[in-house]
Amino acid sequence: MVEGLGRIGFGLFGLAVLIGITWLFSTNRRAIDWKLVGTGLLLQISFASLVLLVPGGRDVFDSLGKGFVKVLSFVNEGSTFIFGSLMNIESYGFIFAFQVLPTIIFFSALMGVLYHLGVMQVVVRAMAWAITKVMRVSGAETTSVCASVFIGQTEAPLTVRPYIPKMTQSELLTMMIGGMAHIAGGVLAAYVGMLGGSDPAQQAFYAKHLLAASIMAAPATLVVAKLLVPETGTPLTRGTVKMEVEKTTSNIIDAAAAGAGDGLRLALNIGAMLLAFIALIALINAPLTWLGEVTGAAAALGRPTNLSTIFGYVLAPVAWVIGTPWADATTVGSLIGQKVVINEFVAYTELSQIVKGQVAGVSLSEEGRLIATYALCGFANFSSIAIQIGGIGGLAPERRHDLAKFGLRAVLGGSIATFMTATIAGVLSHFG
Repeated sequence: MVEGLGRIGFGLFGLAVLIGITWLFSTNRRAIDWKLVGTGLLLQISFASLVLLVPGGRDVFDSLGKGFVKVLSFVNEGSTFIFGSLMNIESYGFIFAFQVLPTIIFFSALMGVLYHLGVMQVVVRAMAWAITKVMRVSGAETTSVCASVFIGQTEAPLTVRPYIPKMTQSELLTMMIGGMAHIAGGVLAAYVGMLGGSDPAQQAFYAKHLLAASIMAAPATLVVAKLLVPETGTPLTRGTVKMEVEKTTSNIIDAAAAGAGDGLRLALNIGAMLLAFIALIALINAPLTWLGEVTGAAAALGRPTNLSTIFGYVLAPVAWVIGTPWADATTVGSLIGQKVVINEFVAYTELSQIVKGQVAGVSLSEEGRLIATYALCGFANFSSIAIQIGGIGGLAPERRHDLAKFGLRAVLGGSIATFMTATIAGVLSHFG
């Protein structure tokens, strides 16, 4: 009982620190709507409780996680046809290019079909309506944020394209943070495969928590955005939910083909990016490790002086504040650093290797693993600034200046939103 109360107290402390940091970077502290902030936090906690504590809700999300894994299992049919025996993990081990990248292609095709049929529009519209009514925010920004739960940071703004040119500063930042605090459905599916490996139970575990993290991040996005840039204007869609999605496919087959094409481009991009970034990290680590050995720093620290170690020590306090046990703080801090400076795919790749015991001398407790899973679940990194300026700026060229101006704030906001979900999930996992 005492331990539980202490954990709740530390969780509240962590949330207070995160809100305090966000408040420090606010453009107008006097205009902050603290009622909206409180409502958003309660919405997050309520949803997390439903997923992790309430028997009925927990059972539903357990079933969703298992259902998600079942759907992903159908990827093997297509992959085996293309790659044959190379898909046999027992013979060849876990090969990223064959086990993970096909998942992205399949899931993109599936999402294309669901959008063509209007299923995802109904889900997004329902989520946006509920959040709009509870938090009293505009329909356009909320719709974009809710769409980010399922699609990428450049695709989600398409759902509110007509409203972007006339969005208030606060709405625009909300849309940007929404993109950075979530991950696209196809990428989420890839992470389930990476973290869960070939174990269906572990895949279901990570599917459940990654889905929960994505949905919890929606109210967190609104809380953080309204702290950083409080609403002082009059949004065109206040209190209403309007979703504009133009159909670009003629039938289900066309939708599946277009989705598969998009998925292929994404998979190739991710594969190329990982190859390049992991090689570049190794290149940077070589002189850093040598320097540590020459100066004796590596011996003093008891580990190589590479980027992972540097990120770990610099960001260990952040990891600790969001609830990570101190023994795991440098490891989780390192993952957070890699995610923000490089990207989340590199960070999740490292996490998957740690979980599988493939990183010598590095391990994570169950709690540390859970918090890291939530904290990394978003596109908030420096390269996303350029992606959003190019993507959203292409939809509304007159807003490019504002997008560039808010870039760093969006990365900060997206990071803090995922840290909030991690903090809440970490506390509630003690009572589940």
